Amino acid sequence: MKGYALITGASKGIGRSIANLLAQQGYNVLLVARSGDELEQLAASITTQYKVDARYLAVDLSEAGAADQVVNWFNALSVPLSILINNAGYGVFGRFDENKLAEQMNMLSVNINAVVELTYKLLPVLKEQQQVYILNLASTAAYQAMPGFALYAASKTFILNYSRALAFELKGTSVSVTCLCPGPTDTNFANRAGMDNLAELAEKFNMQPDEVARVGLKALFNKKAEVIPGFLNKLGAAGARHLNKGLIEGISARLYKL
Repeated sequence: MKGYALITGASKGIGRSIANLLAQQGYNVLLVARSGDELEQLAASITTQYKVDARYLAVDLSEAGAADQVVNWFNALSVPLSILINNAGYGVFGRFDENKLAEQMNMLSVNINAVVELTYKLLPVLKEQQQVYILNLASTAAYQAMPGFALYAASKTFILNYSRALAFELKGTSVSVTCLCPGPTDTNFANRAGMDNLAELAEKFNMQPDEVARVGLKALFNKKAEVIPGFLNKLGAAGARHLNKGLIEGISARLYKL
């Protein structure tokens, strides 16, 4: 049996798909998310279906000290960690000055702080293994400024650049770092972001979480620094990099009806 994979945001969407796919490959899974009930059900399902060890911790990664809770929980388990999946994250939609500051700061705590803290505090453990992998979840939003998602897009730009720099710094070690940058995916993202009126539009371009997870894990095990799943997403990211920035921002603003 293979080692353990720790997955944040594991109860839904891409995180849930990654957990199932890794368990299918024989990895034991450590599941972290806010919802204890959903994690309990997922852990039981994985244990029954794949005959691996599945444990869970319910914690809100936006809260102060949450990363320490995860690390302390992991340390108490005394198991070998082979994979770290920093998947937890969400968006807050709307104009920056019209959204509550506390809500936006909580989002940044999950999207940025939790990723950095967990990675930093678990790296010593990871380096003890012969070969380990880190997968950080960014977004195609990382490639452009997005009116209506100003802080979310900026947080994903941070994750992409941080991941690529960390991958370079860790060359020659046992730790490989990959950044997965999905586009619209059939998850609860739109509803949690407060985009109920645009959910129908998003559905036209959605990929399925399992498909995104497969692309991400393939890139992870191939030690790729960065991967964008889906042809249209690759095309959109390339356009955002090479077209006039003001034009791209204007399209984004019109799309989100700002």
